[in-house]
Amino acid sequence: MRVFLAHFLFVLAAWTLFLKFVFPVAFALAEGAAPGAHVMWDFWWAAHIWLGWALLRETRYATALAACVAVAEVAIVSVKFALFLSAPEWTMWTAGWFVNKVFVLACFALMLAWLAARASGRRAAPDAGGLPFGGPPR
Repeated sequence: MRVFLAHFLFVLAAWTLFLKFVFPVAFALAEGAAPGAHVMWDFWWAAHIWLGWALLRETRYATALAACVAVAEVAIVSVKFALFLSAPEWTMWTAGWFVNKVFVLACFALMLAWLAARASGRRAAPDAGGLPFGGPPR
């Protein structure tokens, strides 16, 4: 699951970069507008890449980072959804943003469930050696 989540984060980062930077700049240039006219400034993609790397490398801070980022993302996206859905204005920009956030929410809800399952399993299996990912490879 750790490797799956890391790759999910890399895909989310690439998708976010395309959706919020590459496509808006190309669209603006095609319509003769300023390149940054439609850019949605967001730097969570950098945190997603960092977290994906930390999960793949099994750094000692990966579990804490995953928990912090997951809680923050779920809270932020939930608030953004509540605000948006109270008076939605659907455009191609908001539709793309919304679909992206659905996948972000799914990724981090899955991550929280995985972290919770690992935490309960670690308490039940003290032979994990206290290592963040359940002990040395076999």
